[in-house]
Amino acid sequence: MIGSHKMLGALATMAAAALAACSPQAEQVPEPTSAAPSVHPESGLEIIPVTVTTDAGTHVFMAEVAASPREQARGLMFRTEMGPDEGMIFPYDPPESLGFWMRNTVLPLDIIFIGTDNRILNIAEGVPYNETSVYSDGLAIGVLELNRGRAEELGIGPGDLVEW
Repeated sequence: MIGSHKMLGALATMAAAALAACSPQAEQVPEPTSAAPSVHPESGLEIIPVTVTTDAGTHVFMAEVAASPREQARGLMFRTEMGPDEGMIFPYDPPESLGFWMRNTVLPLDIIFIGTDNRILNIAEGVPYNETSVYSDGLAIGVLELNRGRAEELGIGPGDLVEW
């Protein structure tokens, strides 16, 4: 009897160890976390979808957000490439009459000024290295910069809706 008691005790210990090994351990289970926002590898700015709706349909750009005055002052300066569905969005609150120039900006750009109703006011041509400002045709809540010619290619123009 004593032998089987020791055997039962050994089996119980092994079973408990096996159960413990299969049970989730609180310290090993990662806490659920919200996904970190996507950031651009070069600028370090958050990337968000920006949707432009035209009469022909919608197009989504993945845009870097230049939110702070410092980020807005730098913009796309010194950048040598940007994908066809990439851009940079410059949000403004409160709305302002805006002027943009291209100092130290290598890429030719479409500079899309967005009015208080989220509709495109006007699109200006951003000429590389040009220090002459281009202006919004009214109060703007944002600017979307795209590769030059992309707006025309997609049929984007004044009056189209921009959402981010």
